[in-house]
This record gives sequence, structure tokens and C-alpha cells, in this order.
Amino acid sequence: MDMTDEKYTLKMVWSDYKSELVFGLVLSVLLVISSWLSHLLPVSMFDKFINPALCIACAVICFFGAGLCLRHHDGIRVRRSWAVMLIGWGMWEMLAVVLAATATPEILQVGTDTMSSVTMIIACVFAWLLFIYPTELLRPGWMNWKNALLQLLPLAVLGALDYVIPYDLRWLIALYPIGLFTILIRHIRKYRVWCEDNFSTLDDIDVQWIVRYVMMVMLAGSVFYWLCISHQPARAFTQQWFLMFVLAYTTERVLFRPDPWKQLRSMTEEKEEEVANPINAAYRATLENWLEKEKPYLNTDFQLMDLHRVLPLNRTYLSQLINTEYGCSFYQWVNGLRIDEAKRLKTEHPDWTAQDIAERCGFSSARVFYRTLSRETGMTSKEWWRFIKDGVRYNAQGQIVK
Repeated sequence: MDMTDEKYTLKMVWSDYKSELVFGLVLSVLLVISSWLSHLLPVSMFDKFINPALCIACAVICFFGAGLCLRHHDGIRVRRSWAVMLIGWGMWEMLAVVLAATATPEILQVGTDTMSSVTMIIACVFAWLLFIYPTELLRPGWMNWKNALLQLLPLAVLGALDYVIPYDLRWLIALYPIGLFTILIRHIRKYRVWCEDNFSTLDDIDVQWIVRYVMMVMLAGSVFYWLCISHQPARAFTQQWFLMFVLAYTTERVLFRPDPWKQLRSMTEEKEEEVANPINAAYRATLENWLEKEKPYLNTDFQLMDLHRVLPLNRTYLSQLINTEYGCSFYQWVNGLRIDEAKRLKTEHPDWTAQDIAERCGFSSARVFYRTLSRETGMTSKEWWRFIKDGVRYNAQGQIVK
């Protein structure tokens, strides 16, 4: 069945990212309240006691989290990448404590007049550190030493030019994190395509988590900017506790989130039969016969490599088979089968609720079923129920016919 595309409306965005948006809203409110309360902290007490204590606490979180990630990396590169970032950040926090105890360097001061290019370059380096983790998560192996240095090269050039030429390049330096964000968006799009080629459901895929992580990084950048342009040093309290939350929360997610890349690698490492021409009608007939008998796509965790039970092909050939023979990704193909099954069940059991049908068709919830139905058929749930009641069906081109 050919799928019909539907515009990604604001309502669908809210449905997909509701929890992430609420999460960001709650954090924003807490940051505003914290910034207001920071006025109550005596500046002298903050500089001598509170700020060093917060820096030390942040360093402890970094080193402890790095140790956990290195000890339980299990061959997952993203955990080692996050550990490297934590070590670098922890070392900076300890350096900040030492500098604050011995002197008051310009880069640690706040206020518009002291927001120098050096301050902005340091902030951009930390932004680069924070973007290492999502880059490695979305595109494993891409963030090697060569690509990492190439990403830092524009920042080094801007720093050198700012030192040599008599022009203010601070706003140009401020564009560097925007470039990192643009690269990350490209990786997110490719990652989603890869997920759709390998998984039948995206409920447990990390796209949602990456959106939350990027949101936290953007809030951290906003807090840093507010700290720099303000004249209240105690507002660094807001920055420090939020950074500790981001680092601790992300470390927990890095350690306990499912890793789809590792799962697929473990499957493809098994010895598989080499074939000269894997994509042909015989494989499609075998596949469809298996689907008709066992209906494995009704399992919520149905994945591309499950096809290996009946087809002696590796992951690349299986994905190519689906894309070539059915003209869509694995994700679209499986959801099309599930929608067809939902139509059959609704016809036979018109009194069943959406939750009943969703559970029997491989969808994790009625909400996911409605969202998938809207995307794959271009119809709302009410329209779809009415079409089933009236006996409407799809032709080979995916068009609705009487």
C-alpha cells in the first residue's frame, strides 16, 4: 500500500514532543525563579564559599559520571565519548576553583563590558564539548579526532583574526554554536531515516531524548548569556546548579538508555550466507508467505533483522529488499501492514475500542495508533472509521476507492 504524506501540523508536533516541551517549560520556569532568588545571595559570600563549593560539586559529578561510563561502556562508543566530555568539564571546574582562589581573571567576571572574545570562545568550546555526545549518538564513528579538530578549526581561525585585526568579531564568534546545531539537525534527519529502515516502531528510539538534550543545552547557553550581560555575580548560582542537573541527568540516560546501534551490530555479526542477487521475486514470495502465516509484525518490537529468520540476507540487503520491492522504508512498510490488520479487526469487531485494536496490531498505545494512522493514510481517526463502515478500501496505488 502506497502511503500518503501529510503536512506536519502544529498539533502533530505537540503530540510527538509533548513531554519534551513540558519538560523544557518546567525547566525554564525553575531557571527564572532561581535567577530571581540569586539576588538574595550576598556577593561576598557567594564568591568566597558558594561558588567554589558549586564548582567542586560539579567536578565531583563529572568525574564520578565519567568513571561509571568508562567502567560500564560495554563497547559503546557514545559512553566513552560522554566520559571524555565529563573529564574535560570536570578539569575546567577545578581550574575555575584554583583561579578564583588565587586571582579574579577577566574571563570569570560578569557584565557587558567584560564579555570579551576570550569569554565567547571559551563558551563555544564548551558548546562543542556538549555536542560531541549527540553527534556520536546519532552518527557512531563520525566524531573521530580528525573531524573533531576540523569542527574546532573555524573557532581557532576566528580567535586568531580577532587578535590580529582591529575589528570586533564577537557576534561572528557567537554564530559558531549555531553551526554546530545545524550539523546536529542534519544528523537527526539521517538518524530518523536509518531508524525507519530498521525498526517498526520509533517509541524507544533516541530521537525524543536528543530533542530533550538539545533543549537543555540551549537553556544552558541562554543562562550563560544572561550571566554575561548581567551585573549580578550571584546569578552564576543558577548556571552552576543547572549544569549539574544537565550533566547528572544525561549521565543517567547514557548509562541506562537502549542502544539500537549495538543491538543491530550484534545481529549482523552472525555469519550469514553470501548471495549474488538477493533482491528477486522468490525472496518476496517467501517473505509474504511467512508474514501471512505468522504475522510477526503484530509484535511491538518487530525489527528489520527479524526477517533474517526466513531470508539469508544481511541488514543492508534486507533494507534494500524492502525499499526496492515495496517502495518505502521498513518503518512505513510495517505500519502499513499494521493498519491493514487494524482495518480487518475493526470490520470484524466494530465494537472494539482503539486501544483494543492498537494492542492487537503491534502499536504500543492508542495515541501511537492514531498518530501512525494519520501519517500513513492521510486521514483522521474519525474519517478512517467512517471509511471502514462504508466499505471503502485501498487500491494498489494507495488511493481510496468505493
